[in-house]
Order: sequence, then C-alpha cells, then structure tokens
Amino acid sequence: MNAVTISPPPHDVDVVLPCLNEAEALPWVLARIPAGWRAVVVDNGSSDGSAEVARALGATVVHEPRRGFGAACHTGLSAATAGTVCFCDCDASLDPSLLEPFVRDVQAGVADLVLGRRRPQGRGAWPAHARAGNVAVTRMLRRRTGLRLHDLGPLRAARREALLSLELTDRRSGYPLQMVVRAADAGWRVTEHDVPYRPRTGASKVTGTWRGTWQAVRDMSRVLAERPAGAPAGRPGGARGGRRAVR
Repeated sequence: MNAVTISPPPHDVDVVLPCLNEAEALPWVLARIPAGWRAVVVDNGSSDGSAEVARALGATVVHEPRRGFGAACHTGLSAATAGTVCFCDCDASLDPSLLEPFVRDVQAGVADLVLGRRRPQGRGAWPAHARAGNVAVTRMLRRRTGLRLHDLGPLRAARREALLSLELTDRRSGYPLQMVVRAADAGWRVTEHDVPYRPRTGASKVTGTWRGTWQAVRDMSRVLAERPAGAPAGRPGGARGGRRAVR
C-alpha cells in the first residue's frame, strides 16, 4: 500500500514584521506569534544579523533593500499568502498575541480593518514628541475622512486581497496612514482596540526624536493631501458601508 502524504493546512493568518536591526527583540516577538500563524519578517537592510536570528526561530524571512517603513510593510504584504494579514512592529513594544481579537473581528465580518490604540505602559513607552505627532495626524485624518480614530499605531489586521486592492503607493512612514485613508474612501468599517504599549527595545528609527517625528508627520501630510480616488475598492466581501470607529 502506498503511503499517503498529508499536506499541512495553509496558514490562516500571516503577521508581517518590518525589521531593521531588531536582533535583540526578535526572540520575544516571535515567541508571541499565535500558534498556527506565520511570521513574515521583512529585513530592511539589517546589519546586526536580524535575518539570521528570525530564520533560526522559524520565521519566513524576505528582504527589502529599499529603506523605508512602507517599503518593508508592502513587501511583506506582497509575500503573504494567508487570507488575513496582520502587521506588527518588531521592536517588542507591541505583543503580536494581542492580534487574535483583531483577526476574529475581520474574519467574522465585524470590521474590515482593525487598528490597535496604544496605551503606554511605564515611562518612556511613548515619548511626548511621538504622542504629539500622533494627535496631530489623527486630527487631520478626522478632517479628511470623518474617522474618529485615536491612534494610527502599527498593530493592525485586514484581509489580504482587500489590502492589495487599495493599491498603496507610499513607501515611507506615510504607509500606515495611507492604508487607513484609502480604506475610509472605500467605505471600509475601521475599528480599534486598546493595546498595551511597552518601551521598545533599541532606538527608534522614525519617532525617536522630534526631527524624526515631524518628518513622519510631513510624510503623512502628503498622504492626506491626496484627492479621494473615487473608492478604489468596495468594502471587502460586500457593498460600501458607512465609516465608523470603535472607541
């Protein structure tokens, strides 16, 4: 009798982890990926062996030589194969296990895009300049789209094909905002969950200084200046709906 080969089930969820010199944080982050999910670490030119550490810990590693948060995120999205894709920073400031209720909401059709509203834990978790930049951007977002969000944090989940249909073009720090703006223009249901935000491991590449924060705000201001594209995609799996955010 011939042996029967049973293929493993396809991954239901991929978690995209943009990575630039995060070798120290990777073990903590990857240990918290929920069982059965796939970690897709996007190495953005690390010089500290991050790619090797991630690979040794069982993550799928892809490389994006173009520097930029958006470039790394979009390469990860393009490499993903699961129906649902999550994003999480790779610096141990956010726990990827917190994405489980996000994924449940997306897969149950409760929301089309779920974001994490960061709640800082301890001193130094969210510097004043970074928080001020976030407040400025969420106010501009409200004027532009009507979404009453409190944060544009990197912890998020949505369906892969729907995300690809948004045709995101920003490859710098405006990428997370462009995702929300285009989702809102398409009538997606955008919600948020509170998540604890820990002090990051290592130095921030974007918002570690006032200069970096306001450069990010300038990137995002350019995104908000885009004219609505006439809804580049309808609500995933259905007709267009109203814009709303869960507090």
